[in-house]
Amino acid sequence: MPITEVIPADLRLTIDPAALGFADTSELLTQTLPWIGQQRAQIAARFGLEMGQRDYNLFVLGEVGSGRSTLLRDLAQTLAASRPVPPDWCYLHNFDTPERPLALRLPAGQGRVLRQRMTQLTKTLQAEIPKLLRGQDFRTESERLEKAYKAEEAPAYAELDAFAEARSFSLFREEGHLVFTLRDAKGKALTETEALALPKERRTQIDEAEQALRAEIARFLDKTRALERVMNEGLAALRRQVVKPMVAHALQKIREELKQQAGDLVRLGCYLDEVLHDVLENVELFQVGDTEEDLRLEALDSVLSRYRINLVVDNHGLAGAPVLVEDNPLFRTLFGSIEHQSDEDVLVTDFSYIRAGSLLQANGGFLMLHLRDLLADELVWEKLRRFLRSGRLQIEEPGTMYSPIAAVSLTPEAVDVDVKIILIASVEEYYAVQEGDPEFSRRFRCKVDFAESFSATGETWRASALFVAHTCRKMGFAHFSAAAVACLLEDSHREVDDQARQSAIFAHTEALVMESASVCRTRGATRVDLEDVEAALRARKYRHDYPEQREQETIADGERLLVLSGDKVGQLNGLTVIDLGDYRFGFPVGVTARTYAGDEGLLNVEREVKLSGPIHDKGVLILHSYLSALFSHIAPLALNAAVVFEQEYHGVEGDSASCAELYALLSSLSGMALRQGIAVTAAVNQHGEMMPVGAINEKIEGYFRSCEIVGLDGHQGVLIPHRNRRHLMLDRKVVQAVSQGRFHIYTAARASDGLELLTGRSFGALDAAGVYPPDSLLGQAQKTLQDYRRACQLSGPHKPGRKPGQPR
Repeated sequence: MPITEVIPADLRLTIDPAALGFADTSELLTQTLPWIGQQRAQIAARFGLEMGQRDYNLFVLGEVGSGRSTLLRDLAQTLAASRPVPPDWCYLHNFDTPERPLALRLPAGQGRVLRQRMTQLTKTLQAEIPKLLRGQDFRTESERLEKAYKAEEAPAYAELDAFAEARSFSLFREEGHLVFTLRDAKGKALTETEALALPKERRTQIDEAEQALRAEIARFLDKTRALERVMNEGLAALRRQVVKPMVAHALQKIREELKQQAGDLVRLGCYLDEVLHDVLENVELFQVGDTEEDLRLEALDSVLSRYRINLVVDNHGLAGAPVLVEDNPLFRTLFGSIEHQSDEDVLVTDFSYIRAGSLLQANGGFLMLHLRDLLADELVWEKLRRFLRSGRLQIEEPGTMYSPIAAVSLTPEAVDVDVKIILIASVEEYYAVQEGDPEFSRRFRCKVDFAESFSATGETWRASALFVAHTCRKMGFAHFSAAAVACLLEDSHREVDDQARQSAIFAHTEALVMESASVCRTRGATRVDLEDVEAALRARKYRHDYPEQREQETIADGERLLVLSGDKVGQLNGLTVIDLGDYRFGFPVGVTARTYAGDEGLLNVEREVKLSGPIHDKGVLILHSYLSALFSHIAPLALNAAVVFEQEYHGVEGDSASCAELYALLSSLSGMALRQGIAVTAAVNQHGEMMPVGAINEKIEGYFRSCEIVGLDGHQGVLIPHRNRRHLMLDRKVVQAVSQGRFHIYTAARASDGLELLTGRSFGALDAAGVYPPDSLLGQAQKTLQDYRRACQLSGPHKPGRKPGQPR
């Protein structure tokens, strides 16, 4: 295909606002926003979300800003609305092993009811049990039991008193204890001094009498303790008998209220039976005493706290399954936690301090996570892998072991959790995890792949306009005119450098919508128009293009040597792109080549000084292969050659300059001068075909600005691969210059065609004798190579050549 010059109409896609079918975006608000250009991802996401089996989680991969999170959340919420509301989850006190709290599942809303009823129960117990224990029936029966005890205890005490009296001891009771005192013959109590003054014989008799009395007292206490035990057991049984009907009735009301809907009815029934038994076992704590009231109240509070319900998941307000987005997946926020309180240098806890994480809260629904957040904490990632393997969630507190003080630990009962996880990541993260974790594919079977760009049609343009309309409504912006929307769409094509495709990164469009609306608001308009979008684009460029401005100033100041007119041998302008992450721009660089007789082959100077990347090195090796093929009939080549990017000190990567390097080499070999006003960007393959390159618009615009600085002379332009034509979305200023004949865009399919443009001479083809025509570029190059060979032969024997790129 010969050289063609691109006409202005083909330099960018221009969208006719009238073709969009609306005056402004307010007319589109009644329409539903579709998944724009993401049909593949939409079908995959719906399939994965509707799949009911376990271990069928979704992995969403795509670039940030593609709408992957928002679209998946909206779709999950839509599907979740038609699902049943999942159950509530409670943790209860375990009366047998308090350190292992019990988990209870209840229908949605019933957990709150149970908690309220148990709270009311504790109030009822505190109010009603003391009344019952102060009632006439209880007092009468308790007095009867006490009288029966005293009736049996009195004769035994009388015998003991007589026994003491007969041995000169007085016996009396003092604060529940038996105390005895020695008396003299007149019945007067003896002091210790008086007792020691007695004769030794008398003191011996007293000691023997005291030992006998003590033994008798012990027998008395053994007998009365048994009687007291019987009395206390009778009183305890009486208390239980009086209290049990009331407690059982209150618990039965709870059973009846929850009986029809309780998911774990048997477990709930067993728990309520344990509550009844525990209340009856501790019923004496409800009875007001005369002494140690503070200790009684403290013990009572401890007992009543066991009847609380720890409602960790309350779904009473849901209308469907939950959809949670966990943006902070720490261990405790994702898997739950067990809180502690400090009590005298010990961390204490109980079942009421168990807290649910987002995994349990999302039970029965969907949970969205970002892979990068999970991988930031190895402990979280490993715990999640174990959960996905078993489907059972064990709430634990891993940080307790690192606490500086001792801690009381709990092991809550593990629960079965049915949650569909939506894991979001980039493409690179997806394949990295898939390679590093063999279980990964088994747990995330549904791949939802978001495209970075999509084919543009009238439907996608209208859908994009819908996106603008919904963004304006959501953020309270003025609506956009059709011309403003057309400008947004053209910028979307520019984002991907393609007239036939739009960018799927709608975050960029959303940012431009916000900036344009701000410009509109500043000028006091009620509708965003074309001028506002263009002003926003100019302002964005101005905020980011300082590095480009400084580079262009080096040309104006003469610091960078750049020849933009005339003809030179072994030299031309290549085009590079500088990518700063948030902004990229093109900039010309001088490519020069020198050739001379020798046997070292092609020297890549950038590689020799470690300023080139692997892709650039590959391009040079391909170039060397093509060059060798052109002159294979006179091989081996007696050639030394060096290619340099002049004034380039920051490194070179990519193969888009390989065609320019080829041109400089062939120009040096043939002695034919190259037009300096035509810059070249293209990769070349081993067959001499020009391959498309990236960032084509930035490269052309960067060169255009350099030519503007020096002065456009009407002969300057850019040579690009023919396959890059569809990627042209050039700035209107460049298009205007082309339409005025002040700048030119040429395309070629083969490197040979480009050389004919730059030299004005025929490239050359081998004739029947296997030589190139002498007046062609290759003919002149062939003659030079033959001269090099003769020079090498005259200088001495031929030495094996060094491989291209090999260190000297």
